[in-house]
Amino acid sequence: MSVLNRLAHLDRREMLAAGTLAAAQGLSAARPISSADSIRLAVLGSGGRARHLMRSVVKVPGLELVALADVREDQVTTTRGHLRDIAPAKAEIQAVKDFRAVLDRQDIDAVLIGSPDHWHAPMTIAACQAGKHVYVEKPLTHDPDEAKALRDAQAASKSICQVGMQQRSMPHILKAGELIRAGAIGRVHKVHLSWNRNSARFKKDIPAIAENSVDWRAFVGGAPRQAYDPYKMVHWRWFWDFGGGIFTDLMVHWIDVAHALLDLKAPVGAASVGTFINAEGVWETPDSVQTLLTYPGGVTAHFEGTFSNARHGAMICFMGTEGSIYCDRGRMELIPDPNKPVKQQELVLGQGRRGADFYDQPDGELLHLTDWVSAVRAGTRPSAPLEAGITAANAAHLANRSLREKRMVMEG
Repeated sequence: MSVLNRLAHLDRREMLAAGTLAAAQGLSAARPISSADSIRLAVLGSGGRARHLMRSVVKVPGLELVALADVREDQVTTTRGHLRDIAPAKAEIQAVKDFRAVLDRQDIDAVLIGSPDHWHAPMTIAACQAGKHVYVEKPLTHDPDEAKALRDAQAASKSICQVGMQQRSMPHILKAGELIRAGAIGRVHKVHLSWNRNSARFKKDIPAIAENSVDWRAFVGGAPRQAYDPYKMVHWRWFWDFGGGIFTDLMVHWIDVAHALLDLKAPVGAASVGTFINAEGVWETPDSVQTLLTYPGGVTAHFEGTFSNARHGAMICFMGTEGSIYCDRGRMELIPDPNKPVKQQELVLGQGRRGADFYDQPDGELLHLTDWVSAVRAGTRPSAPLEAGITAANAAHLANRSLREKRMVMEG
């Protein structure tokens, strides 16, 4: 049995060892793609996030969607309907349950991974081994131990891998970084991040999904064997075997911005708390969380996230000795402290309320996918490489470790 075939049947520790071995053997190298070539793309995991990205995929010149892989027949049906609306010619592209069948195809150059979190690293490793370029949703890892196999697989294949932390490609956030590096708000010592929503995600009302329409064992993958549970399959983000709750689902986006703009690596300490406002007995992960992360050099980052109040929404605020810089997904504001000789600035790119999950502009997904495609063609580093995905995920993992152990934890 090949290494790629074995990946679907191993527990997590065996899976990572197999990935490192395969990388060392150098199974395949990603082929160079010239500016004249189309990049033939397959989507692995065609759920809601992947469908959202497809709206931008079909707008990228030279990026051709050719295949889907998903263990759920209902997701494929929904995705085909979505494609009929946005790209009718693609509505009947080939769909398979086993993602390895896609990786075996020599006519596919790249994959977009929109699977549940616990499959992000194994699919990325397998795709690199098969010589494919990779766009993978965040969080890149479900377990910090996945990092070595990811690094080894990419190094052996020379695949261009972009992690879906699209804020790195947004112009107003790049402008904020320029201002911070120029000293516009003095020395930054604290970062406040939030992702607050008021939405009833905890309700246990999902459509009936017949077990025989799903490859449940493939969905579970390297997680512990367990009985078929359609609620967990749909709401996997809130169960430890498959996701990591609010820290991995939402905090990762903004903590990556802090890392990028302040040149930070993963935190050295975390103190987290979590409570259940509405989801107790339904979710395993709390529906309201906070964490205080500490970094070398005296920088601290405070994140809050909940599904029971929308105050602040989704935003990040850099607090310096001369003033602050606020960013959300469409706005940047430089706010001087009182009596400081700093000029107030504002950059708003589109329409949307402060802290909105999405403004109409910028189209972060389109910008980020375009950045990845350009990097694939040039053979260069994309804006959100694997290492950025590893460090952002590690911040969430440390926060979750503190949450689950009910104590402050220190790295190392």
